[in-house]
Amino acid sequence: MFLPSIRQPLAIATLLLCSAFPALAQDTKPPNPTHLDEILHTFNRGHSVGQVAISPDGQRLAWVQGGRGGGEIRVAPFADLAKSDRVTAAPYPEQHCRENALVWSPDSKSLAFFSDCARPNEQVDLYLSRLDGTPAHRLTQLKGYVEAPAFSPNGVSIAFLYVEGATRPAGALAAMKPPSGAIGEDGLEIQRVAVAQANAPQPTDPALASPKDLHVYEFDWAPDSKSLAYVAADPPGENNWWVAKLFTQQLGSAPQAILAPAAVSGPLHGLQIAVPRWSPDGKAIAFIGGLMSDQGATGGDVWIIPAAGGQPTNLTPQRPSSPAWIEWAGNRGLFVSELAGGDCRLIRLRLNDVPSAPAVSATAGNPVFSFPGSIGDGRDELSLSATADHSLFVFHASSFDSPQEIYLARSSDPVSLTAITHSNDGIQPAWGKSVSLNWTSDSFHVQGWLMLPKDYDPAKKYPLIVEVHGGPASAVIGSWGVGFGLSPAAFSALGYFVLQPNPRGSFGQGEAFTQANRKDFGYGDLRDILAGVDTVLAKYSVDPNRVGLTGWSYGGFMTMFAVTQTNRFKAAVSGAGISNWQSYYGENAIDQWMIPYFGASVYDDPQVYAKSSALTFIKHARTPTLSVVGDRDGECPAPQSFEFWHALRDLHVPSQLVVYPNEGHGFVDPAHRRDVMERAVAWFARYMPPTS
Repeated sequence: MFLPSIRQPLAIATLLLCSAFPALAQDTKPPNPTHLDEILHTFNRGHSVGQVAISPDGQRLAWVQGGRGGGEIRVAPFADLAKSDRVTAAPYPEQHCRENALVWSPDSKSLAFFSDCARPNEQVDLYLSRLDGTPAHRLTQLKGYVEAPAFSPNGVSIAFLYVEGATRPAGALAAMKPPSGAIGEDGLEIQRVAVAQANAPQPTDPALASPKDLHVYEFDWAPDSKSLAYVAADPPGENNWWVAKLFTQQLGSAPQAILAPAAVSGPLHGLQIAVPRWSPDGKAIAFIGGLMSDQGATGGDVWIIPAAGGQPTNLTPQRPSSPAWIEWAGNRGLFVSELAGGDCRLIRLRLNDVPSAPAVSATAGNPVFSFPGSIGDGRDELSLSATADHSLFVFHASSFDSPQEIYLARSSDPVSLTAITHSNDGIQPAWGKSVSLNWTSDSFHVQGWLMLPKDYDPAKKYPLIVEVHGGPASAVIGSWGVGFGLSPAAFSALGYFVLQPNPRGSFGQGEAFTQANRKDFGYGDLRDILAGVDTVLAKYSVDPNRVGLTGWSYGGFMTMFAVTQTNRFKAAVSGAGISNWQSYYGENAIDQWMIPYFGASVYDDPQVYAKSSALTFIKHARTPTLSVVGDRDGECPAPQSFEFWHALRDLHVPSQLVVYPNEGHGFVDPAHRRDVMERAVAWFARYMPPTS
């Protein structure tokens, strides 16, 4: 369970406020909101890239300039990126459209993408550019949500994910539709694989390849362009990814389930699968399998299974990292993008057997590169854009201390990682320096990031804010910028230390570490976090009486739970938290994710849910706590925050609840994000003010 900047002050009329303490909102306004505005303004400097894609022949580079949501597409010779041209569906140069989701044709002669040029701000369609200077040709007439286009290997077709008639983006992060009708039966929106023809003379409806009773999350073409592999489940899609199966389907025929994690024995039993990739010879499918708490936040081990079905084999058992993205390099190798500690890196797995052998093993080579920050090409998590021969990998990257640029790595040269753009040279962070910290908790090695206050002076004492990430199967990775509502960079710029731990349950230390909080939410991970606080206190000039806690989603739960277990935190801000796992089970739209973690449903084992619920121990809470949540959050519904706020109010603990209208789990309104940050800053300033 996680989430997604800010600007403009928020009109109070747009908020729903619980008014147990009617004067509190005024009392907790930032002491100097103008200063906060100035800080946030400095975060918007620099240029961003939404997606980057190198042509299969390595001769050209395409990128989306201006953000992942859709900007301007540029294409340039790879040897001279300064000579770029705009590629667009717009018939007139002055028309600007929302264009994104780039994909090269296998012969490197064409570029397909989505654009709303035909229906601005209303609907995107699939377009194809021959890169000859003329406007791109529209291939489809769509009505709904689309993503993830992919050319067939023969270049004839383009498949993509399509929710026909969608009223919202697919997945649980978006705001849920207001409940009405037969719940769980009416108005289901199902994501399917659609296929368009690359040579279509006129815009047409795409062919819907996957069946109407399966919600597809990810897919891959077979090498013969006649079949698909995909991860799918029965609808509703936002709930059933955790029980999804791996299917293969010949176009025009019925799908065949070749892997059901719930039915297999061994370490994959009951876990999740993602990123299916068909081997070049068509005989095997590789995928990522592991304990994952959100679809789209991928981590686990690399597995392989015969394309006809059979027993899956783990290629990376006991590997102390979390693979997130894979791509075949011939039939005897895979490139793997993984998180290892606080670094993102690319490795190559060499198969010791043919992919279809009954027992397959693999040997990992030295990293092609390692980067202490976030990497990606704008598609999947940690995904990279590669040439057909995998000699070149291109992606954008940033860290806490360096803004985003496009990078190049050569698979033949482990020291070849270089920035090939310099559009943000000279831009310095408006926040403090960041360091990677390591500490021991119980028997675990734990990593986290510490952001120092801006202009840190060791002679002074500073407050510390601990920010816990969502998930729990996720991780904090260094990245440039403000982020969303609860911004560590903004806290740092305002004079706070910010500790972002990756406790047990996180990605980056191997599958055993990720699974170490099963049936133990809030206990071992809290010990890890408190050990991290002790590490910071021992090394840096922090006032132990000014330590606060915050987080969103699972981090919101940890905030609520922690203040019932310890009084070390002087103030807390919970974003989209969970206070009562027992009631949560029946309120959320994604209850399937809980079974692998708790071992049973709440109806079969209510005590394991009560054990980790903040409400069970609420009478121990003394920490002033602000809670914020969206009123249409399906992952961590608003009643969870109501329960927590109501209990604190009953106990006369200072508290406030702010509910934001028409927001889901990931806030989309910039004004709401801005308001969350303003209120959090005010709350911490009231109870643990920064050093003056």
